[in-house]
Amino acid sequence: MTQALSADVLVIGGGSTGVGVAWEATRRGLSVILAERSNLAGGTSGRFHGLLHSGGRYVVSDPRSASECAAENKALRSIAPQAIEDTGGLFVSLEGDDPAYAEGFPLACERAGVEAVAMSPAEARSAEPAVNPGIQAAFWVPDASVDVWRLLGILSAQAAEGGAKILEHHEVVSFEQEGQRVLGARLKDSATGETRWVSAQVVVNATGAWSGRVAAMAGCEVEILASRGVMVAFADRLSHLAINRCIRPSDGDIVVPIRTVSVIGTTDVAVADPDDTTVAPEEVAAMVAAADQLIPGAGSARTLRAWAGVRPLYRPPGGAGSGATRTVSRAHALVDHATQDGVEAFVTITGGKLTTLRLMAEEAVDLVVAKIGLPATPAFVEALEEKPARPAYFRLPDALAHRESVWGGDRDAVVCECEGVLRSDVVALVAAARGRIGIGDLRRSLRVGMGPCQGGFCSYRCAGLIAEAAQAAEAVTEDLVEFWKERFKGTATVSFGAQARQEILDRWLYASPLAPPGEPVALP
Repeated sequence: MTQALSADVLVIGGGSTGVGVAWEATRRGLSVILAERSNLAGGTSGRFHGLLHSGGRYVVSDPRSASECAAENKALRSIAPQAIEDTGGLFVSLEGDDPAYAEGFPLACERAGVEAVAMSPAEARSAEPAVNPGIQAAFWVPDASVDVWRLLGILSAQAAEGGAKILEHHEVVSFEQEGQRVLGARLKDSATGETRWVSAQVVVNATGAWSGRVAAMAGCEVEILASRGVMVAFADRLSHLAINRCIRPSDGDIVVPIRTVSVIGTTDVAVADPDDTTVAPEEVAAMVAAADQLIPGAGSARTLRAWAGVRPLYRPPGGAGSGATRTVSRAHALVDHATQDGVEAFVTITGGKLTTLRLMAEEAVDLVVAKIGLPATPAFVEALEEKPARPAYFRLPDALAHRESVWGGDRDAVVCECEGVLRSDVVALVAAARGRIGIGDLRRSLRVGMGPCQGGFCSYRCAGLIAEAAQAAEAVTEDLVEFWKERFKGTATVSFGAQARQEILDRWLYASPLAPPGEPVALP
């Protein structure tokens, strides 16, 4: 048992919701500890298509969620503009789509508070030349793309500056209760195997698709309908705008440009296990075909990787429905288990979208401070007033210009050619982590391994730099093997065409003299 810790609030879960709660609670002056079983955004938050929702997708099927997204889209732009690319978006109706849906779309947007501007097909094609020329109707909306790792990095850093303690790779193994009151939790450090006791005045369950499992550990009930969605990334930026199909939410109805790639999403399949992120080849084929309908030629573009995330869809006690996940609201839910289950000092915040993390955090912390007995002191409005009128969004041309300067200079070695990552960037992060860092952490922070080669070259260089600093070659070798298992998992179903040639090269390198010592040639 390691040293015991205590805080006003213990947040379980390091996805967008949990990090948002920790950030908001810290800004209210509360002491905070956040525990995440893997790394920040290691669950659903790191497994989505990267869209900052305008709300347009839900104006007909889920107006409440649409309204929340419309307001929170603006909020996140003010909080962390450097993690957001202001792409804009199009909703387009194609031949064969229900014209009545497009006809009612502007009024539905108006009622939900979603900004939408009608465009003629010619205007839409001028704004986005890549879009299907057969569009029947089009609407511009304020969609954007968001780098989730940068976003959560910003929020967690601000929380840490305010005194929050962020414990990655710490999984809750049990809750301690006195009567019907939760006193805290025991956490297991996956790196050392040690457990530590954390006491808190209130525990917030922000574990998304795993909320039901965590709540059950405290003797509470949260019903989550887990919905798996498959996405496919293309190695090229196929469009400038996010392109949405102007129909009811369905499979493969959006393409999101994010940095130098594009992502098509997504499916919606109910699963029993929130850890079920399998991807079937037929799902990949369906996504690629859907992308080709929105952007002709996408079907022959180079596919980069495929992955799946599991949505946490909340159903309240006694909620009706068969469990068809497409019909379940994407709005969030705040559960006070004192009211629902008779268990004090335990709260669940679940459902919602990454776009609504700020709103979810505010509502959760309002309840926390009420339970602790402090006055509610929301600081969000004041914080917004301090922001510049024109936030500095992430701009792809700026990032590419930096990459060109890296390639053209002789001041530093390039570790990752695909993303223009310098040796000094890697060394600085490794040094700051004091040995507790892996290649996956470098991927999330610097984007190494996210380009066309998917880590085929840079992963070995990064492993060498980590080993050099940590002087623990065996542990680094194990980390490299785990990194490649994850990379192969994401590329196995998209290994055709140009990407198949890249995959053959990557696997040859893995099985060559560069392979980890003692690792068999057989690959995952």
